[in-house]
Amino acid sequence: MTILETQGLAAKHAARRLAVTGEAVKNAALLAMADALISRQKEWLAANAADLEAAKAGGMRPSLLDRLALDETRIAGIAEGVRQVAALPDPVGQVVKTTLRPNGLKLEQRRTPLGVIGIIYEARPNVTVDAAALCLKAGNACILRGGKEAFRSNKAVITILRDALESAGLPRDCVALVEDTSRESANEMMNLTQYLDVLIPRGGAGLIRSVTANSHVPVIRTGEGVCHIYVHAGANLDMAARILYNAKCSRPSVCNAAECLLVDRAVAKDFLPMAWQLLQTKNVTLHADPEARQILGDFALPATEEDWDSEYGDYQLAVKVVSGLQEAVDFIAAHGTGHSEAIVTESYTAAQQFLAAVDAAAVYVNASTRFTDGFEFGLGAEIGISTQKLHARGPMGLEDLTSTKYVVYGSGQIRE
Repeated sequence: MTILETQGLAAKHAARRLAVTGEAVKNAALLAMADALISRQKEWLAANAADLEAAKAGGMRPSLLDRLALDETRIAGIAEGVRQVAALPDPVGQVVKTTLRPNGLKLEQRRTPLGVIGIIYEARPNVTVDAAALCLKAGNACILRGGKEAFRSNKAVITILRDALESAGLPRDCVALVEDTSRESANEMMNLTQYLDVLIPRGGAGLIRSVTANSHVPVIRTGEGVCHIYVHAGANLDMAARILYNAKCSRPSVCNAAECLLVDRAVAKDFLPMAWQLLQTKNVTLHADPEARQILGDFALPATEEDWDSEYGDYQLAVKVVSGLQEAVDFIAAHGTGHSEAIVTESYTAAQQFLAAVDAAAVYVNASTRFTDGFEFGLGAEIGISTQKLHARGPMGLEDLTSTKYVVYGSGQIRE
């Protein structure tokens, strides 16, 4: 057996144990994990510092360095997220619906763990903890493969989490790390059908598309975020500028950040200079269509066709002037990734038309796309933002990490 197959077999055994583990035991393990993150944070920070040094030497851009970086405040937030998961209701065993058949059979549809979840992700060590906590609470074992940029950080925190699991009386193999960060290990995970029940990619568009196209393990597609802010003719322009600034600049490296501004021609001459005043404070580079460049002048670069489909993950923004709501909706349909889309308007009719016509996991009226997040949606930590339509869509919390089974109670019934 390969190392990954050995890990898969161990995870399968751990998942069977977790499936019959009660909520109190799982919660105790989660709290032990949260406490260990704080008490052993120096180990994690030291490993993260080595990752950051190597990443800087390799020329990693600042927005990705921000994703990679840890400090005491971020670790405290990550640990608090684990405690919040412990405080959430356990979905395992929840009865979704009950049916009594004419023949006296009683049917219950109950939530049950998925089993073993594989996750392939990039330079975000917080994902390691979020994934481990959510999978554990939902009764799943997980095998995690992070990117090489965060390898030291991931290895350190996995050791901390596995020690905490063991101290709480659960198998260490509830959580495992793939230490080979080469392309070959990712390919092997995509074919680990005997051990993995589902595979979740988290990261850039290239990673997600590669896993979706090549995996033989069922995939939940997450994370691609070409998100739009559409400023309608009936918008409050001050509000629109604040929403745009937050959606683009509060944390540009994440998948719910805005990547494209669509502005109605009726308000473009007033809005674009106003928006630029805010965006320039963060040195945002604008890639604008000809009509927007006539207004912005040399403050904007000419947009190319590639810009309309770019998930920049940085202080860059595509800008397009549109003739009205229908053109905005059509443009989003052509270039969006089904993640998060927003309209800013004071027109109830326009808002409702936008909500009905735009096909995305989250559609906003007069709010920043940055709210598409498990914590902000009241789900606790999240495993990712699903942009597909089967099984789960939007921020994936605990319930989305379960399946269901039918439990049938009889009193001797046989089928004629």
